Amino acid sequence: MLDDLKYIHQKDAQDALGVVEKQYQQLEAVFGVDTSSIGEISNVVLAGMGGSALAAGIIKSWPKLIAPFEIVRDYAVPEYVNRQTLFVASSYSGNTEETLAAIEAAEEKKAQIIVVCAGGKLAEIAKSKQYPLFLLPQNYQPRMAVLLNFKALFELFSGLDLIDASKVSELNSAIQHIKNSALSWRADTPTKENIAKQIALDLVGKSPVIYSGPLLAPVGYKWKININENAKNVAWCNQYPEFNHNEFLGWSSHPVDKPYAVVNLRSSFDNAQIQKRFDISKKLLGGRMPDPLEVEVQGSSEIEQMLHALVLGDFVSVYLAILNGLNPTPVELIEKLKTELA
Repeated sequence: MLDDLKYIHQKDAQDALGVVEKQYQQLEAVFGVDTSSIGEISNVVLAGMGGSALAAGIIKSWPKLIAPFEIVRDYAVPEYVNRQTLFVASSYSGNTEETLAAIEAAEEKKAQIIVVCAGGKLAEIAKSKQYPLFLLPQNYQPRMAVLLNFKALFELFSGLDLIDASKVSELNSAIQHIKNSALSWRADTPTKENIAKQIALDLVGKSPVIYSGPLLAPVGYKWKININENAKNVAWCNQYPEFNHNEFLGWSSHPVDKPYAVVNLRSSFDNAQIQKRFDISKKLLGGRMPDPLEVEVQGSSEIEQMLHALVLGDFVSVYLAILNGLNPTPVELIEKLKTELA
């Protein structure tokens, strides 16, 4: 089925595979926003949901900020927000109700505000109040614009000297790496040579559970939300070492023939104790947890490995949607929910 290009094109009517393959181009975007109005910064708070918050999660994992940084997935903002807080309102649509409420709360606390969006009410607010606005290109699904959002945040934080300057060249080097990697995951690469198709075949009919170390935790979450939204398939994620303090025991009862598929995202940059935890947990849970799919992430730097794993997961989720007989792009139920809430 996954080598039938005609069938793939029928199901993937909006060409999600094409969008996934070309994600490296999102990292080449340049926004050129003037942030000279921003003064002294003591902490950073970003409000966002879904893919808009995920881009910030990647930033927290790599390259990290030199200032305290909190991501808010809520209607409210932390009590400590004040005039020295850099507050970033991030919503691809610009209409996310939680983020709109959070920016109002940040305004009340006199925070320094930046907006990242592709339009909507947030763009109107930014223009009317002259907040620096990182305006993203439109016509993407939010989960497919995560790297655009990431690049906007990277440019913002780099310009404010909140990121080590050496990270710029690391990111530029990683772009070519994921461009090359994606070639082997395309639809015209046969299953026997295509790890993305192979993983999707292992996941079909099951509920995937994605595990990683801290570095790849936001990527594991990206696998989860893309399997949810693209494949319309329930999935979960967690990370080591937290896994060993609770969820580890959850696998220890009942037969091994559980309706789950476990994926371990492994990075050579994981702490040595994290790597041991993967191996020891697999041994101790043998016969109780489904044998994990071990994904050894490729790349010579942390960001190369993060992007490699992220784009691989995007391909997997689209192929899983096709195996489920579904178009990966529409998210009609979410749109109905938003209508009901409104």
